Amino acid sequence: MSENSAAPGTPPAGGTPSGGAPTATAPGPQPEPIRFFGTTWVDHDGGYGLRRAGVAVGSLAAAVAACFILRFAYQGLEIAEVGSLVGILVIAMFSICSAIAFRKTWEGFGARPKDPAREDALRGLKSIGFIGSLLAYFVRSLTEAPGEKLRRAEYEKARTQFEKRRSTRTGNPAARKSSGRKRPKRT
Repeated sequence: MSENSAAPGTPPAGGTPSGGAPTATAPGPQPEPIRFFGTTWVDHDGGYGLRRAGVAVGSLAAAVAACFILRFAYQGLEIAEVGSLVGILVIAMFSICSAIAFRKTWEGFGARPKDPAREDALRGLKSIGFIGSLLAYFVRSLTEAPGEKLRRAEYEKARTQFEKRRSTRTGNPAARKSSGRKRPKRT
Protein backbone atom coordinates (compact mmCIF):
# COMPACT_ATOMS: atom_id res chain seq x y z
CA MET A 1 0.00 0.00 0.00
CA SER A 2 1.31 3.32 -0.90
CA GLU A 3 -0.10 6.73 -0.39
CA ASN A 4 -0.74 8.95 -3.36
CA SER A 5 0.58 6.41 -5.82
CA ALA A 6 -1.29 3.98 -7.99
CA ALA A 7 -1.02 0.26 -7.44
CA PRO A 8 0.95 -1.73 -10.02
CA GLY A 9 -1.15 -2.48 -13.05
CA THR A 10 -3.59 0.38 -12.52
CA PRO A 11 -3.93 3.22 -14.98
CA PRO A 12 -1.87 6.33 -14.28
CA ALA A 13 -3.62 9.33 -12.80
CA GLY A 14 -5.03 11.43 -15.57
CA GLY A 15 -5.67 8.71 -18.11
CA THR A 16 -6.77 5.18 -18.80
CA PRO A 17 -4.61 2.44 -20.31
CA SER A 18 -6.92 2.23 -23.34
CA GLY A 19 -6.62 5.95 -24.00
CA GLY A 20 -10.16 6.77 -22.87
CA ALA A 21 -11.30 9.72 -20.81
CA PRO A 22 -8.98 10.79 -18.00
CA THR A 23 -9.72 9.44 -14.56
CA ALA A 24 -8.82 11.00 -11.25
CA THR A 25 -7.32 8.83 -8.55
CA ALA A 26 -8.56 9.38 -5.05
CA PRO A 27 -5.96 10.71 -2.65
CA GLY A 28 -4.74 8.30 -0.03
CA PRO A 29 -3.83 4.64 0.03
CA GLN A 30 -4.69 2.53 -2.99
CA PRO A 31 -5.84 -1.10 -2.69
CA GLU A 32 -3.28 -3.76 -3.46
CA PRO A 33 -4.27 -5.92 -6.43
CA ILE A 34 -4.77 -9.66 -5.97
CA ARG A 35 -3.72 -12.13 -8.66
CA PHE A 36 -6.63 -12.90 -11.03
CA PHE A 37 -8.80 -10.28 -9.28
CA GLY A 38 -6.95 -6.97 -9.58
CA THR A 39 -8.75 -4.52 -7.30
CA THR A 40 -12.26 -5.88 -7.95
CA TRP A 41 -12.19 -7.35 -4.43
CA VAL A 42 -12.67 -3.90 -2.89
CA ASP A 43 -16.28 -3.41 -4.02
CA HIS A 44 -16.92 -6.90 -5.41
CA ASP A 45 -17.52 -5.42 -8.85
CA GLY A 46 -16.09 -6.02 -12.30
CA GLY A 47 -17.02 -9.70 -12.51
CA TYR A 48 -15.75 -10.55 -9.03
CA GLY A 49 -18.13 -13.51 -8.63
CA LEU A 50 -17.21 -14.94 -12.01
CA ARG A 51 -13.53 -14.51 -11.25
CA ARG A 52 -13.93 -16.35 -7.95
CA ALA A 53 -15.77 -19.18 -9.68
CA GLY A 54 -13.09 -19.28 -12.37
CA VAL A 55 -10.29 -19.45 -9.82
CA ALA A 56 -12.10 -22.22 -7.94
CA VAL A 57 -12.73 -24.31 -11.06
CA GLY A 58 -9.29 -23.60 -12.51
CA SER A 59 -7.37 -24.50 -9.37
CA LEU A 60 -9.39 -27.68 -8.85
CA ALA A 61 -8.92 -28.70 -12.50
CA ALA A 62 -5.18 -28.02 -12.26
CA ALA A 63 -4.97 -30.09 -9.06
CA VAL A 64 -6.81 -33.00 -10.69
CA ALA A 65 -4.58 -32.80 -13.78
CA ALA A 66 -1.51 -32.75 -11.55
CA CYS A 67 -2.75 -35.86 -9.74
CA PHE A 68 -3.09 -37.66 -13.08
CA ILE A 69 0.44 -36.63 -14.05
CA LEU A 70 1.77 -37.91 -10.71
CA ARG A 71 -0.15 -41.14 -11.24
CA PHE A 72 1.55 -41.62 -14.61
CA ALA A 73 4.91 -40.90 -13.01
CA TYR A 74 4.21 -43.51 -10.33
CA GLN A 75 3.23 -46.03 -13.01
CA GLY A 76 6.54 -45.27 -14.69
CA LEU A 77 8.31 -46.19 -11.47
CA GLU A 78 6.35 -49.46 -11.34
CA ILE A 79 7.27 -50.23 -14.94
CA ALA A 80 10.93 -49.52 -14.16
CA GLU A 81 10.65 -51.98 -11.24
CA VAL A 82 12.61 -49.75 -8.86
CA GLY A 83 11.14 -51.46 -5.84
CA SER A 84 8.41 -50.78 -3.34
CA LEU A 85 10.62 -48.68 -1.05
CA VAL A 86 11.16 -46.03 -3.75
CA GLY A 87 7.43 -45.98 -4.51
CA ILE A 88 6.60 -45.48 -0.84
CA LEU A 89 9.20 -42.71 -0.52
CA VAL A 90 7.83 -40.90 -3.58
CA ILE A 91 4.26 -41.08 -2.27
CA ALA A 92 5.37 -39.95 1.19
CA MET A 93 7.43 -37.09 -0.26
CA PHE A 94 4.58 -35.72 -2.37
CA SER A 95 2.07 -36.17 0.45
CA ILE A 96 4.19 -34.41 3.06
CA CYS A 97 5.22 -31.63 0.68
CA SER A 98 1.60 -31.11 -0.39
CA ALA A 99 0.47 -30.87 3.23
CA ILE A 100 3.19 -28.33 4.03
CA ALA A 101 2.44 -26.35 0.85
CA PHE A 102 -1.28 -26.31 1.72
CA ARG A 103 -0.60 -25.05 5.25
CA LYS A 104 1.90 -22.39 4.17
CA THR A 105 -0.32 -21.18 1.33
CA TRP A 106 -3.33 -21.07 3.68
CA GLU A 107 -1.34 -19.11 6.29
CA GLY A 108 -0.25 -16.71 3.54
CA PHE A 109 -3.89 -15.80 2.92
CA GLY A 110 -4.30 -14.61 6.52
CA ALA A 111 -0.99 -12.95 7.43
CA ARG A 112 2.19 -11.68 5.85
CA PRO A 113 5.18 -13.96 6.46
CA LYS A 114 7.14 -12.98 9.56
CA ASP A 115 10.41 -14.27 8.09
CA PRO A 116 10.67 -13.80 4.31
CA ALA A 117 14.01 -15.63 4.23
CA ARG A 118 12.34 -18.74 5.64
CA GLU A 119 9.60 -18.48 3.03
CA ASP A 120 12.24 -18.32 0.31
CA ALA A 121 13.87 -21.43 1.75
CA LEU A 122 10.52 -23.26 1.60
CA ARG A 123 9.90 -22.30 -2.03
CA GLY A 124 11.33 -25.57 -3.35
CA LEU A 125 9.29 -27.62 -0.91
CA LYS A 126 6.15 -25.71 -1.90
CA SER A 127 6.85 -26.29 -5.58
CA ILE A 128 7.13 -30.05 -5.01
CA GLY A 129 3.84 -29.96 -3.10
CA PHE A 130 2.12 -27.73 -5.64
CA ILE A 131 -1.05 -29.82 -5.40
CA GLY A 132 -1.48 -28.61 -1.81
CA SER A 133 -1.16 -24.98 -2.93
CA LEU A 134 -3.73 -25.53 -5.67
CA LEU A 135 -6.14 -27.10 -3.20
CA ALA A 136 -5.64 -24.19 -0.79
CA TYR A 137 -6.54 -21.79 -3.62
CA PHE A 138 -9.63 -23.87 -4.39
CA VAL A 139 -10.87 -24.00 -0.81
CA ARG A 140 -10.22 -20.30 -0.14
CA SER A 141 -11.88 -19.18 -3.37
CA LEU A 142 -15.11 -20.83 -2.25
CA THR A 143 -15.53 -18.11 0.41
CA GLU A 144 -13.48 -15.14 -0.86
CA ALA A 145 -10.71 -14.12 -3.21
CA PRO A 146 -7.51 -15.77 -1.93
CA GLY A 147 -5.86 -13.16 0.30
CA GLU A 148 -8.85 -10.78 0.31
CA LYS A 149 -9.31 -10.81 4.08
CA LEU A 150 -5.69 -9.81 4.70
CA ARG A 151 -5.65 -7.16 1.98
CA ARG A 152 -9.00 -5.72 3.16
CA ALA A 153 -7.76 -5.43 6.75
CA GLU A 154 -4.55 -3.70 5.61
CA TYR A 155 -6.45 -1.41 3.25
CA GLU A 156 -9.03 -0.40 5.87
CA LYS A 157 -6.28 0.26 8.41
CA ALA A 158 -4.38 2.42 5.92
CA ARG A 159 -7.56 4.32 5.01
CA THR A 160 -8.40 5.06 8.67
CA GLN A 161 -4.83 6.17 9.36
CA PHE A 162 -4.91 8.40 6.29
CA GLU A 163 -8.25 9.95 7.28
CA LYS A 164 -7.00 10.47 10.84
CA ARG A 165 -3.83 12.22 9.64
CA ARG A 166 -5.79 14.24 7.13
CA SER A 167 -8.34 15.44 9.70
CA THR A 168 -5.62 16.57 12.13
CA ARG A 169 -4.00 18.69 9.41
CA THR A 170 -6.78 21.20 9.01
CA GLY A 171 -6.01 24.81 8.34
CA ASN A 172 -2.99 26.55 6.94
CA PRO A 173 0.02 26.14 9.23
CA ALA A 174 1.61 29.30 7.81
CA ALA A 175 -1.39 31.38 8.93
CA ARG A 176 -1.15 30.24 12.54
CA LYS A 177 -0.14 32.85 15.08
CA SER A 178 3.32 32.43 16.45
CA SER A 179 3.78 31.94 20.18
CA GLY A 180 5.12 35.46 20.84
CA ARG A 181 8.49 34.85 19.26
CA LYS A 182 9.02 36.15 15.75
CA ARG A 183 11.27 34.53 13.27
CA PRO A 184 13.57 36.67 11.19
CA LYS A 185 12.46 37.19 7.60
CA ARG A 186 14.48 35.56 4.90
CA THR A 187 15.84 37.74 2.17
